[in-house]
Amino acid sequence: MIIGTFDGIIILLFGIGINAFGLYVRRNPTFTWQASESWKTKGDGEPSDAYISSMRFRGAVALWIGSFVMVMGILNLL
Repeated sequence: MIIGTFDGIIILLFGIGINAFGLYVRRNPTFTWQASESWKTKGDGEPSDAYISSMRFRGAVALWIGSFVMVMGILNLL
């Protein structure tokens, strides 16, 4: 029974981590562009609206997946 409890806690923590990542991407969608693409532009370039929208969508998907994983972790603890 201890192993099942440990698995549930790990799954729950993994879900919390996915939710934190999704929330960060949702609130700050340009961070990854600044880290990976900004050096390729000359001057003061900015990401396109399509890029920002797609990153916000990815953040929302990560929040949904993280919530599902958290529920599975809670159900595993019961």
